[in-house]
Amino acid sequence: MFHVERCMKTHNKHITLKDYSVSGKTFELLTDPSLGLLYTHPKPSDEELKAFYPQEGYISHSNQLKSLFDFLYHVVRYFSLRRKVRLTTPFKSKGGALLDIGAGTGYFIRAAKRSGWSVKGIEPNAVARGIANAKDANTVFSEKTVGGLKAASYDVITLWHVLEHLPNMEQDLKMFKRLLKPNGRIIVAVPNFNSFDALYFKGFWAAYDVPRHLWHFSKDSIPKVFSKIHMTLESTHPMRMDAYYVSMLSNKHKTGSICFLSSLKTGFRSNLHASKTGEYSSLIYVLKNTD
Repeated sequence: MFHVERCMKTHNKHITLKDYSVSGKTFELLTDPSLGLLYTHPKPSDEELKAFYPQEGYISHSNQLKSLFDFLYHVVRYFSLRRKVRLTTPFKSKGGALLDIGAGTGYFIRAAKRSGWSVKGIEPNAVARGIANAKDANTVFSEKTVGGLKAASYDVITLWHVLEHLPNMEQDLKMFKRLLKPNGRIIVAVPNFNSFDALYFKGFWAAYDVPRHLWHFSKDSIPKVFSKIHMTLESTHPMRMDAYYVSMLSNKHKTGSICFLSSLKTGFRSNLHASKTGEYSSLIYVLKNTD
């Protein structure tokens, strides 16, 4: 499908980046011209990747408010939940089933359940799973359970800022496809490296987040990736708030400070630019099963 290792010698370097969150190590992003995506090189092994996640957990794995970033993340999450659920509503059949990959502490699946979905979440982080199941028992499960799920049983599968983390993206997408009903949808949210804020901050752009983000997408690359599993792009939706949050994190990488007013200005400029080009900081893609 992707043939990254075999084709690596023909792939050009896009940029060299630093891991600002954990290790301070440097990584390259290489270009895959056939798919229009970037990928992190060298790619850590599955075992090595664990060491690159913060010891206190990824922000989506916690409900604690220890910093301004935590507070802002939770505010944005609160306001985005209703919109995310609304995107899934047109695809809900009677007794509709929804699977959320990377469910974190379960905020989204609880909101989806309240709207009438039959829900299940998959989350590799045991702490986040525990928080989710303490609020709604037996709704979030280990990634080891995915292979045992019934084929063609889900109307919608969601991956909210998860696709970029998957070490085995090809294998995982084939597995998710197997779980979809005919005419089912996969809904994916990912950062966009062609956005104004990405081009503005360059190597400091926080949404590169190497090496935790192994894959980096543009508007053009998502349809190409999903065409490999016979899925077509149905619609694209902006995530405008991401431009502000990512600009704050990027400024912190660059200057040591979130530069609040400057970040708001950059986020506004990014969204203004995207209103003409469609190149938002992050985008949601709705993809339809065509088999």
